[in-house]
Amino acid sequence: MTSRSKERVTAAIRRIFRTTPERNDSPSSPLKAVPKTQNGPAAVAANNSPMASPARRLLRCRDAVSPAANLDLVANAGVVPQQPSKSSRLQFPGASFFKSKRKTAEPKATASSPSSSGSSSSSSKPPSHPSEQAAGHGKAVRTKRLMKELKEIQRLQKSSPTPSFTAELVNDNLYEWHVRLYAIDPESDLSRDMREHGLNHILISFTFPDNFPFAPPFMRVVTPRIEKGFVMEGGAICMELLTPRGWASAYTVEAIVMQFAASIVKGQGRIARKPKGSKDFTRRTAEESFRSLVKTHEKYGWVTPPLADG
Repeated sequence: MTSRSKERVTAAIRRIFRTTPERNDSPSSPLKAVPKTQNGPAAVAANNSPMASPARRLLRCRDAVSPAANLDLVANAGVVPQQPSKSSRLQFPGASFFKSKRKTAEPKATASSPSSSGSSSSSSKPPSHPSEQAAGHGKAVRTKRLMKELKEIQRLQKSSPTPSFTAELVNDNLYEWHVRLYAIDPESDLSRDMREHGLNHILISFTFPDNFPFAPPFMRVVTPRIEKGFVMEGGAICMELLTPRGWASAYTVEAIVMQFAASIVKGQGRIARKPKGSKDFTRRTAEESFRSLVKTHEKYGWVTPPLADG
């Protein structure tokens, strides 16, 4: 067999099995190998040749001139590229765990978003000043203390048919009381004056400041109009324990009333038959008199009475 016939047989066999030789240097070969580095229309034509296998065509796609040419080659080869499925993606053992945790965490975040927005709005408010916080705490202490004392006084009123004194709120105001003092020494001049005027009690007004019990209440006699007995103009009372210097937070309303009952008799208090002076017997006058009293005693001090006087 001659070399030419051998070449024809080889070409026929290749045509049957659809194979393309990697390299063919023979000038008479019907197929011409295209180098891998060759680009341009010649490479596209060679790859589109019907003698080229589908695999060869796909391998040649990477040497195409443009992406459009590569798409044409893939279409001519009859192979459609497919996207990798989710199941074929690389997974690690903890991937599903973290995914489930992320899914369950998202609803919580959305559910808590209103509260977080509310907290952010509340946090945007400026913080209260320390003095405001102290004032609020002081008012709470005052209310608690006065409620406790008022209940104790009311309990004593109910337990005794003739109480020494009674207390009631003025217009349901917990911080302003009216106290009626009944226990006056019956042998005193003041008690005799009260019987002559048909009076059985002395009406006393208590006003409690915001910082009570750390500051004393303001106390004045409302009726009757009394002179001497450490009672000044407007009904103000001259007692050291009612001043900031002489006050102690342990003092109760009962202790103050009993101390006043003793001092008014000791000071020889009497009911004023004819008012002296032109000033009115009012609370404003009492406050002015008490302020003047405090300034005087702060400057000169309080006079200690003799031991014989108690």
